[in-house]
Amino acid sequence: MSGLPLVPLLLLAMIAEARAGPAADTVRPFYEQPGLELETSARDRFVDPARKVLDLNDEIRQRGEEGCLDPALPFNDTNFDAAEVTRTLTLSELAIGEQATVVASFMAENEKQGVQWMLRNVGGAWKIFDMTSMNKDWALSRFQCE
Repeated sequence: MSGLPLVPLLLLAMIAEARAGPAADTVRPFYEQPGLELETSARDRFVDPARKVLDLNDEIRQRGEEGCLDPALPFNDTNFDAAEVTRTLTLSELAIGEQATVVASFMAENEKQGVQWMLRNVGGAWKIFDMTSMNKDWALSRFQCE
């Protein structure tokens, strides 16, 4: 083996993996169709704990109440301009085994925004199990929907 230490080789491998790929393809529609995460037709794209929170939110909305989730979670709960987000959106993916992280970076409200999506490979398809803000203090899995 060459004289290169193992840690830099691992870092190089991780950097090479950080790109858009199949897991990012799972995330992209949420930026192309604002509000998709709240549609029951998209529920099959999620697994617990995210799916449980979304299902609880659905139950609250079915009772005629507002729901428990902040609006526009994929857009980091901002007042976003769809054209600006589309123009500035980048998706970076890091997949290791059966789990992947996709970082969505974009401009909204004149600031760089970041949302981290965590996915798990279930039956050959990437499913979202959580999403967290990289700028604010929220995670989908931490919403208290009751």
